[in-house]
Amino acid sequence: MKVDLFDFELPDDSIALRPAAPRDSARMLVVRTGEALEDRIVRDLPDLLQPGDALVFNDTKVIPARLEGQRLRGENAARVEAMLHMRVGPAEWLAFLRPAKRVNAGERIRFGHAGDICLLGTLDATVVEKREGGEALLAFDLSGPALDEAIHAAGHIPLPPYIAGKRAEDEQDKADYQTVYAREKGAVAAPTAGLHFTPQLFARLDARGIERHFVTLHVGAGTFLPVKADDTADHKMHSEIGQVSRATASALNAVRRRGGRVVAVGTTSLRLLESATGEDHVIREWSGATDIFITPGYRFRAVDALMTNFHLPRSTLFMLVSAFSGMDTMRAAYAHAIDTGYRFYSYGDSSLLFPERM
Repeated sequence: MKVDLFDFELPDDSIALRPAAPRDSARMLVVRTGEALEDRIVRDLPDLLQPGDALVFNDTKVIPARLEGQRLRGENAARVEAMLHMRVGPAEWLAFLRPAKRVNAGERIRFGHAGDICLLGTLDATVVEKREGGEALLAFDLSGPALDEAIHAAGHIPLPPYIAGKRAEDEQDKADYQTVYAREKGAVAAPTAGLHFTPQLFARLDARGIERHFVTLHVGAGTFLPVKADDTADHKMHSEIGQVSRATASALNAVRRRGGRVVAVGTTSLRLLESATGEDHVIREWSGATDIFITPGYRFRAVDALMTNFHLPRSTLFMLVSAFSGMDTMRAAYAHAIDTGYRFYSYGDSSLLFPERM
């Protein structure tokens, strides 16, 4: 499909730079194909679901994955930024370098407080290889938990570029850009649909008889990359590491057998569940890397409804929601959202989508 089909005009002031406070006071657009759009708030979610339905959350935890450093080449140094996006070994990460042209394979980069004589707070890496699109494989001098601690000390909150380009990160982002249920460290971008949940909202969902289940998909920086191809068939997705436990798969299959609905909180939860589900619509225990790319025409196997924020024009995520609820439906929903002042992207408002009837 032509990528131009997924383009739309978005006013700059529609991009949210801070989240709603409290989190569950954000607006939520309810979208059902062939029915009128409903303007609600996230706090209304329990009333929009039925007892026996199940929400599926991504419990990944964002790490400070943006590293600033210097390329070391003799006495010459050049500033380099690395956005870690997938761990591939105890000491190795794939990262997007900027500007990538300043660094060659085999060279060294010193991240952190590079001016410190005693080298405390620094983190050194070797560029093992360079790949397309500014991607590189980095081998750090530290490994395992020691590397994790060094990244935590040297790194910055990886705010999306459409926020970071407008303001600097601050202490508040450390709390805002993390779900209240995050526990599995490894993401370099937040599963942003989950940012709207609060303990109070969880209590209301529990009282309504709506189940809660968790999967893990470590969101990569590739989620922010623009689609540069003219046709979706030519776009390459970056892989992300995820896991669906046997207990979660069994519980979700039981929900569907009872007539309940599986509601994915975020596109990351949806992509992982679809990766773990066979053509027989049975969800299975699953672990590994997924690069699933969902565009219109895809037949969904695992998910009956989707809660998600509003996405970038021409993005793989807008393609996914168009596949889920229909292109015409989503174009109309986004036009309504823009016209009525919904806030877009990671810190923005939410939507609750129901699938296009086939």
